[in-house]
Amino acid sequence: MKILRNATAGTLESSDIMISLSPADTTIIDIESAAGAIFGDAIRCCITEKLGEMGVKGVKVFAKDKGARDCVISARVEAAVLRATGG
Repeated sequence: MKILRNATAGTLESSDIMISLSPADTTIIDIESAAGAIFGDAIRCCITEKLGEMGVKGVKVFAKDKGARDCVISARVEAAVLRATGG
């Protein structure tokens, strides 16, 4: 899938994550999280895995985490990708 436009999914509420996508030449993942030192690698892995499952390449991802679980991260990435690709 090719990212066509900027898109966002999620909120900044507790136990959620906001995922923002934009088109890019390569895949770049930037994570902001209060627990980034502990869970940053796990968040990055979850995002990378979901992007791979959906066949997405060439995307800039900005994730602002507020304590989301893996299932929430995956769902937010999927929603943002579907919005960014037109569905």
